[in-house]
Amino acid sequence: MVSFKQINEILELTDRLGLSREWVEIPLSPASPGVVRKLPNGKIEIVVDAATPFEQWLATVEGQIKQLTGT
Repeated sequence: MVSFKQINEILELTDRLGLSREWVEIPLSPASPGVVRKLPNGKIEIVVDAATPFEQWLATVEGQIKQLTGT
């Protein structure tokens, strides 16, 4: 289960990147592998990786989001 603290850390990252929280989806269940992808509706889905320590995984998310958004 993705904790409230982890969700807040992800949202703080997306806030810094200028993404509206309405356009970010974070499922409560982690998966292996985790994924950052654009959904057909244009939202960005961020699935926490279940196999990688959270802080280590989170360090990779900013680059993945920038690739998706072209920023």
